[in-house]
Amino acid sequence: MNYLYRKIYLFFMLSSFIVFLSVFLSVPLFAIEDTEGFLSPKELIIRAWESWGAKDIERTFYYTDKCIKSYSEEAKTEQVSLKGFPSTDSINRFETLNAVGTSYFIQGEAYLLQGRLEEAKKVFMTAIEEYSFAQNWDPRGWFWSVKEKSQTSLDKITDGEEEDKGEKQEFIRPRTWITLYNAGTEDVIDYSKYGHFKGIATDKYRFVAKDPEGLARAAGEGVYPNTSGITWDPRYQTLKKEGRLEGNHWGFVNTDDLEANFYKWSQAPETPGVRQFYTALALERSGLFNHAIKAYYAIVVHFPKSVGWTYFRTPWYIAQVAIDRIEYLLRRHPELKMELQGARISVENGFDNNVANDKFFVNPGRLKKTSSWEDLKNRFFKNRHVDTGKVVAQIGDGRIDLVKYANGHWQLRLEGKPYIVKAVAYSPNKIGQSPDEGNLDDWMQADYNNNGKIDGPYDAWVDKNLNNKKDPDEEAVGDFELLKKMGCNTIRLYHHASNKELLRDLYNRYGIMTIMGDLLGAYTVGSGASWYEGTDYENPEHRKNMMQSVRRMVEEFKDEEFILFWMLGNENNYGVANNAKQKPAGYYAFANEVAKMIKEIDRDHPVAICSGDLLFLDKFRDNAPDIDIYGSNVYRGKHGFGRNSFWQNVKDISDKPVIVTEYGCPSFMKGKSREVAEEEQAEYLNNAWEDIFYNSAGNRGVGNAIGGVLFEWVDEWWKSYEPTLHDTESNWAGPFPDGWNYEEWLGVTGQGDGTDSPFLRQLRKAYFVYQGLWTK
Repeated sequence: MNYLYRKIYLFFMLSSFIVFLSVFLSVPLFAIEDTEGFLSPKELIIRAWESWGAKDIERTFYYTDKCIKSYSEEAKTEQVSLKGFPSTDSINRFETLNAVGTSYFIQGEAYLLQGRLEEAKKVFMTAIEEYSFAQNWDPRGWFWSVKEKSQTSLDKITDGEEEDKGEKQEFIRPRTWITLYNAGTEDVIDYSKYGHFKGIATDKYRFVAKDPEGLARAAGEGVYPNTSGITWDPRYQTLKKEGRLEGNHWGFVNTDDLEANFYKWSQAPETPGVRQFYTALALERSGLFNHAIKAYYAIVVHFPKSVGWTYFRTPWYIAQVAIDRIEYLLRRHPELKMELQGARISVENGFDNNVANDKFFVNPGRLKKTSSWEDLKNRFFKNRHVDTGKVVAQIGDGRIDLVKYANGHWQLRLEGKPYIVKAVAYSPNKIGQSPDEGNLDDWMQADYNNNGKIDGPYDAWVDKNLNNKKDPDEEAVGDFELLKKMGCNTIRLYHHASNKELLRDLYNRYGIMTIMGDLLGAYTVGSGASWYEGTDYENPEHRKNMMQSVRRMVEEFKDEEFILFWMLGNENNYGVANNAKQKPAGYYAFANEVAKMIKEIDRDHPVAICSGDLLFLDKFRDNAPDIDIYGSNVYRGKHGFGRNSFWQNVKDISDKPVIVTEYGCPSFMKGKSREVAEEEQAEYLNNAWEDIFYNSAGNRGVGNAIGGVLFEWVDEWWKSYEPTLHDTESNWAGPFPDGWNYEEWLGVTGQGDGTDSPFLRQLRKAYFVYQGLWTK
């Protein structure tokens, strides 16, 4: 996710590590008195970070030493009570462990700054060996491991030399495929034979099984209600004897041992819906699509109200996603000769983090075999266009407008012609620079080779043979030309722009337009707030500052041909350094006021908002009627975004055109080769675009997609805090190829070993995949 414009850090810190505010941030800095009396672990670690940020080494050691001396024994007790990292909802119970572990990390960094390498090694090793489950909370939105960060710094000291840490090397098992012992008696279960449905399409829905034994026989192993029968499978018994089923079930999800994954999850101690979902996922990954569909559909029938939780503790409505997975598989595999008709699960009050008020309306639809004509239609006309009918509504009367057709589809138009947004988030910054350290130059002005041209846009060159050297046949081509060849027609800028002539050239010579953004107080940019207090959308001074910021942007750029539309915010609803998460209605109401002001100045360009996924979508609907486009940063996995759980939800709750304002996938995986990781990235991004296009106007999906913004063009090495290193430590768990996001590897181009930044580009497979998708 893009945090490039968090230059607000410059207003309140002198170096990168002040950003590493701990999970204990619930005690604000300004509320702590500077006394020598009793201080809690929270108070001590916050003071330590504050001292470190000011590079006050004496006070840094004072507070970290005090934390270690006062709380190390309690921290060790918490450490030994754990067998793994605690879940995100229970981490606050281990604040002492986190504080002491972080204290050692801070001391190590302080020793490094002083050049005292042996002392640094010693305290880093203490953090690694004695406090391995200590974590810290990053305001960017994830927890980071003190052990991993200490190891990264330790590796820097030893210049990357391998050291024997006494750890057993992980054995990576080759991929093993599932062979079903019992596939069931029916490929497509006729549930009416085994029970009956009650309360369809209401909140009283349930399936009443009258013949559970017969249903179990029809389902086959691993598909509810035939879950315990899997223990009779000879392969299950073999794997159990081999010890391949030992360990926590969550550790099996992304492994290549699909056999063990399947058997482990079929017996996992989770709620039935969660257990069934990951069983189905193992079957899908093993290519057993028919059986996987039976497993996914069993969730819809039996467990439609199941709720799981994401890494960030937001609700995950499993049955909605199960419907999406079935539709995904059926679109991609018409040879299965199946169709899912009428399935829809909607969740009233399902756009906040409180599941207690959720109300589920369930229609399981019908999964059935297709007739000969339906099979032919699905095989040869799966991407056929639909008749949209006439235009029934229009937003905007200028060069760029939005139109709604009689069938409910939405379309963005440029001079009356359809314009699907094929955008890239573009921020080509030089390696070694970071907003955290206050040395991030403006790429729109950068000319490091002093040739009178902006570096990335005009002087970037392609390292064709990946040797990190500029060979004679590798002339400068420039990012703008590479973007054009890729088929990109738009770039997204997050907060204003400093080079109008550059963007004019981007449009006039390369045909690429610009989505111009104002962060609207995200990360406190534009509000005048400090990071600790955060932007308050009810604060008159903050509101005035943000209004002025947006007004300046619009008045400066409104007459430029390269402007496509205005974008407000960037995931403000997640509440990072602002109170939108606590007061979403107030935030969206203010955004609506900003949109109305924009339209008083500029009638020619639509106004969009950028939210994080669908959190508070209902609040957006109720409070922001004057915002024209719903934008959302969405990272949902290689299956795309989900017809049922994403596109249809937006259609039902807020009938607005939709742009995916960020989507992306890292090109790195632990234990995998560069080629494998790039292949996975390319597949993920290919499927994401296909989903956007499938749900755009005139196609068979929901019809409200107007395009998307690929995140991102080139890797940003500063995202994990060591801007001179291309870090390979995971940042947060999510639906990515190996289950983790690596924030520094999201580019469709890379910068090689970093020796010729910001000029060198290594084009990844995803670049060429998109060249095929966007230029055809």
